[in-house]
Amino acid sequence: MPVIFRQKGYAFFFVMFDLTEPIHIHVRHGRREAKYWLQPLALAWNHGYGPHELNEIERLIGDNFSLIRQTWEVEKNKR
Repeated sequence: MPVIFRQKGYAFFFVMFDLTEPIHIHVRHGRREAKYWLQPLALAWNHGYGPHELNEIERLIGDNFSLIRQTWEVEKNKR
């Protein structure tokens, strides 16, 4: 479960066993966690975040999309 980046208390990461799925990112802060599909950007599931937090998470994903995409490709090609 490599963390791609941390920002504003959120950890954005991949789960290695699900790299066969379409590109997505997980985000965790404390006990809360969510998963986002990236193309198009859409919430897959949410455990504990409120609407304001989800909006902030989506903004952070958009701001870091290039890094996420590049890291996804590197990790996927390792398999």
